[in-house]
Amino acid sequence: MSYTQDESYYILDAKDDAVVYLGLKEGIQPTEMISDLESAQRGEIVFDADKYINKFPAKKHDHFLIPAGTCHCSGKNAMVLEISATPYIFTFKLWDWQRLGLDGLPRPINIEHGKHVIQWDRTTKWVKENLVNATYEVKEEGNDCKIEHTGLHELEFIETRRYTIKNSSYHQTHGTVNMLNLVDGKSAVIEGDFEPFIVHYAETFIIPASIKEYTIKPYNCDKIKVLKAYVRS
Repeated sequence: MSYTQDESYYILDAKDDAVVYLGLKEGIQPTEMISDLESAQRGEIVFDADKYINKFPAKKHDHFLIPAGTCHCSGKNAMVLEISATPYIFTFKLWDWQRLGLDGLPRPINIEHGKHVIQWDRTTKWVKENLVNATYEVKEEGNDCKIEHTGLHELEFIETRRYTIKNSSYHQTHGTVNMLNLVDGKSAVIEGDFEPFIVHYAETFIIPASIKEYTIKPYNCDKIKVLKAYVRS
């Protein structure tokens, strides 16, 4: 397949100490980092992720973009909605946080593959400017609700938009499948050229490309937020 493992982390909920590891720190030496990863996999050391990888605080509704080749990991105490492409090659794991298999040995990981696809120029400044909450408002014809582009990065082929809806919002599929998730609010009703259905907080739902238009509105609550992902045309 021509596309790779582009993805992102949308934070549905988080405790105060939640973090996301994303991109490399400035000035690190690739050979030193790979050497430490290989030593850690042999059980000789504990890999010091904080030495090499940026760590960002994560709060509810943050969106971290992860173009293919970007080192990343979600930390504890975060509820992550992962939005990603699904090619035949998936994420190459470099460090497994000292987890052991049933044989008592470190679980198999993919340092050898991974080291060939790491984008070493994705360091702190670039990551902050391009991958952390790169959000701005947009307008869509027929919609008066608040609409925000939250991702993904221009290197990625998926668009994500967040709709803050108090009354109703109008959507067109433009010939491509829409993947949506109710990221805030109790429930929503989806209506169109089909039997209406209700979704609840954190549920994902799919509108196929054959449905040309549909609406979303709050159900048994005053306001909702919906995140929509689709392939850019």
